[in-house]
Amino acid sequence: MSHTTTNPDLLARVRRIAGQVGAVEKALIAGEPCATVLHRIAAVRGAVNGLLDEVIADHLAAHVAAPGLSEDERTAGADELLAVIRRYSK
Repeated sequence: MSHTTTNPDLLARVRRIAGQVGAVEKALIAGEPCATVLHRIAAVRGAVNGLLDEVIADHLAAHVAAPGLSEDERTAGADELLAVIRRYSK
């Protein structure tokens, strides 16, 4: 089991993001002004970035900086994180 599954705050964040995405959809369907749609999209992006930051911090704590990890475990954790950061920054 992943350490992230034990964090109810992450699930709450995802549910809020789902609600925000639904608000974007409703705004598009309703023909809301572009500025309204853009603000809602920006809010979604900010929420997703906040979620990503939280999961990255959790990953660092559990898979890179946790006491008792072997050097191989630390390297694997760092490599996983680097792959995600590279994918995100494209």
